[in-house]
Amino acid sequence: MGRRAKTKQGDPAPLLEVQDNAGRPSQKKLGKRKAEDVEVPGKRPTKKAREGEGKPTKVVPTKSKPKGPSKGEAKAKPAKSEKANQKKAHFEDEDEGAGSSEGWEDVEDNENLQAQAKTLFHGSDDDEYVGFEGDLNDLEMDADEDDDLLGGPAQELDLGSDDDEPELPTKGKKSKQHERPLKIIPTGSDASSDESDEDEDGPITMKNMEARSRALDARAAREAELDAEELRQAALAGEMSDDDFADVDDVDMDEQGEGVEEGEEAFELPSAEELEEEKKRGGPDVHTVQRRMRECVRVLGNFRRFAAKGRARSEYVQTLISDIASYYGYNEFLAEKLFQLFPVAEAIEFFEANEVPRPVTIRTNTLRTRRRDLAQALINRGVNLEPIGKWTNVGLQVFESSVPIGATPEYLAGHYMLQAASSFLPVIALAPQPGERVLDMASAPGGKTTHMAALMQNTGVVFANDANKARTKSLTANVHRLGCKNVVVCSYDGREFPKVIGGFDRVLLDAPCSGTGVISKDASVKTNKSERDFTLLSHLQKQLILCAIDSVQADSKTGGFLVYSTCSVTVDENEAVVDYALRKRPNVKLVETGLEFGRPGYTSFRGKTFSDKLSLTRRFYPHVHNMDGFYVAKFKVERRTKVKAAPEAETKDVDAGVEVASVAFNGDEDKPYLEEMKRKRMKQKGLRPPPRSKPAAPETAQGKAVEAAA
Repeated sequence: MGRRAKTKQGDPAPLLEVQDNAGRPSQKKLGKRKAEDVEVPGKRPTKKAREGEGKPTKVVPTKSKPKGPSKGEAKAKPAKSEKANQKKAHFEDEDEGAGSSEGWEDVEDNENLQAQAKTLFHGSDDDEYVGFEGDLNDLEMDADEDDDLLGGPAQELDLGSDDDEPELPTKGKKSKQHERPLKIIPTGSDASSDESDEDEDGPITMKNMEARSRALDARAAREAELDAEELRQAALAGEMSDDDFADVDDVDMDEQGEGVEEGEEAFELPSAEELEEEKKRGGPDVHTVQRRMRECVRVLGNFRRFAAKGRARSEYVQTLISDIASYYGYNEFLAEKLFQLFPVAEAIEFFEANEVPRPVTIRTNTLRTRRRDLAQALINRGVNLEPIGKWTNVGLQVFESSVPIGATPEYLAGHYMLQAASSFLPVIALAPQPGERVLDMASAPGGKTTHMAALMQNTGVVFANDANKARTKSLTANVHRLGCKNVVVCSYDGREFPKVIGGFDRVLLDAPCSGTGVISKDASVKTNKSERDFTLLSHLQKQLILCAIDSVQADSKTGGFLVYSTCSVTVDENEAVVDYALRKRPNVKLVETGLEFGRPGYTSFRGKTFSDKLSLTRRFYPHVHNMDGFYVAKFKVERRTKVKAAPEAETKDVDAGVEVASVAFNGDEDKPYLEEMKRKRMKQKGLRPPPRSKPAAPETAQGKAVEAAA
């Protein structure tokens, strides 16, 4: 027999032996003198018996009634059972938890013995119980005494209510089950409904959990019905004006904690001196700025109702712009310029959208693969993506990727290009056709150039130009990676292009701009743009758009189109430039862009009036379309028509001494003007004119005229 087998715990004792042990008083309670008098059965060693008494799991309550103890022994029994019940309740709370009802049977059986227990506990401690010998089966008891002690049939304990729980007088440590509160979670009001009283009266158990859940659902359904009824009544009334709805919105804001809260001071617009003091102290608190912006937006939304007396609208506007600049990190000039583009509430949405990055999008290179095959290949690599929308059949939006999206084998093989969704728009508007000659005046890094090459199916010619020679390296790399064979890369200033080469079927001018539409990508725009930058950029864009118009072949059979686009949202760089081109080139007109979405361009802005045709242009905003801010305009270039001069009136008085035959055309006098016009025509065609010839002396010409008259 092994060592473990020798020390292995024996089989559990039968129920009778446990009952025998339960009938014998505890040696710890009796003390040393009493413990010596108790005879321990020889079935188990004394050491093991003591260990069994220390464990609460070994104590098994008995439901059987003893049959025949003597009178003295029967009177002493309740005291022992009361103490055992205290111990048992304490152990059950610590070990078994509230899910077990074991150990309550003795309390039920001894409910009618409270009077005897009180007399025993109030008595002297010297009258201690003397143990008895023998088994419980040997105990005998008279029938009358049994009835008096047990007092009727046993009752089952109701766990759902604590009102009928017996009071257990104890002398030592109180049990956790003694004097339990009526409600585990007290309610805030005693006048609740019967259902709530029933639900909250007692602990949550498996039995009442379903009932409580149903009660909560029913209560929520009743509240929803009440809310719907209130809305229905308000809709039927139909007499609320716009001001009344503004009041309702204000109340809702107050209920949601966005209005004036309890204990919070009413909002007062700070004066200019107070704002200056705030700046000197280092600026206001963030929470103060947020609340001030919220209140200014509310007041400007309905200025007549909410404005303070004696305060002008311009004061609220200036305060709001100043807070926007400090909160979002703009300089005040740019914050005011962008704020003026939108209504007050929409302006806040625009500034908030600039703080969130735009979705990552890729463009499928149809020269090498199809979008379906590319999407499947990327999904197999752990990329979560889906098509951008119905307006493009080559775009994919990437949500998350387990691999670097710019270093996959598909990217290196030229199957796709990392490109913003807004960069698809100018190429879609231009719509180049196979076999055409196309010019991209500002092409780096090559997203739009390669897109046009893919649409042209590697036919025709695409001239990819960029004024910055360093940027042509990335342009060339992308052209080679994507397999575009019809692209010619060059580096010229766009303003020289009519002289370099002309006669293009279509021209794309993605002009250099301030970048106010891509602030989410380049946050430096917030602080490094001034009024001088916008003036210089606007002047450059006006020069470029005139050169682009002159580079288009007006009598092209398939084209004759120009697309002007910027990644800016300001009017100075968009509508003002387009309106300037329409005035300077009468042979140009605006046409539909072909884009199904986007807001129309401004026809008037802050006192400036533009052509009505500018409504054909399209604007895109980050807070509306979830893409970078963008502007797209499409022109159709037509042939120039010669303007016929009005015929001179022949009713002029002729002097009598002057003969009609003497009035003739003088070629020598008009020769310099004719040469100058010839030089201008050659410049427009991109040819270098010959040097100017020296004009004839005016004295000689006058002398010849005098001689001819003589």
